[in-house]
Amino acid sequence: MDIADATVLADTRHWIEKAVIGLNLCPFARSVYVKNQVRIVVSRARHLDAFLDELDRELDLLVNTPAEEVDTTLLVHPTLFPDFEVFNDFMGVVDDVVAEHELEGVIQVANFHPQFQFEGVAPDDISNATNRAPYPTLHLLREDSVARAVASDGGDADAIVERNIQTLRALGASGWQALLAKP
Repeated sequence: MDIADATVLADTRHWIEKAVIGLNLCPFARSVYVKNQVRIVVSRARHLDAFLDELDRELDLLVNTPAEEVDTTLLVHPTLFPDFEVFNDFMGVVDDVVAEHELEGVIQVANFHPQFQFEGVAPDDISNATNRAPYPTLHLLREDSVARAVASDGGDADAIVERNIQTLRALGASGWQALLAKP
């Protein structure tokens, strides 16, 4: 089933607004989102090579565009990665692409997936929701922006992760589902 780009964009924005910003899961999301500095790209690549070409283009665009215009990019593919394990394994290739572009220490890529699961954590553990998005998503982040965000939030990235898990545990699975339910 092909999901319309407008639906993918609306679902992704809903997730950003309700979960990422609404629960403050990412300490710098609100500021870049309200300034329209978050680029959301819906990929329609039919195979991995084409998706990697899109990743190449988005990395180039991000590093060649001032942060005031585009601070971060979400590359979303609604159908190419239905299996989380395949998507998670693909992250090794993504890391290689970042290295090929000589962007280690400049750009980092976080991954989000509807069935995201941390290693050693049960599939139904609510902590997995910190990295669950409506569709498989690569989040291209400027390292400088991440460092500033972490510093402004107390300087401890592990504390942010732990706070997010506590927030989700307090919310619970039914609260998470209610939060993301569309009106």
